[in-house]
Amino acid sequence: MTVAESNEPVASNIERVISEKGLKNIAVAKKAGYTPNLLSSMLKGRKMIKPCDIVKIADALGVLPGELFKKGDE
Repeated sequence: MTVAESNEPVASNIERVISEKGLKNIAVAKKAGYTPNLLSSMLKGRKMIKPCDIVKIADALGVLPGELFKKGDE
């Protein structure tokens, strides 16, 4: 399994929430305590998204961590 495969569906849901809320990746990265490059690497599957990352990113997005695990039909 690749890193990109491991990061799904979390990476897609992060991107969806960012889009739905009209946010910018750079603002989300900063609020979560990451550089924009690090957040981009997570979303593109170049760096593993760890449980601690999910909590920080969810907080930055203003959603519960569980929101980032939803599948497309939920």
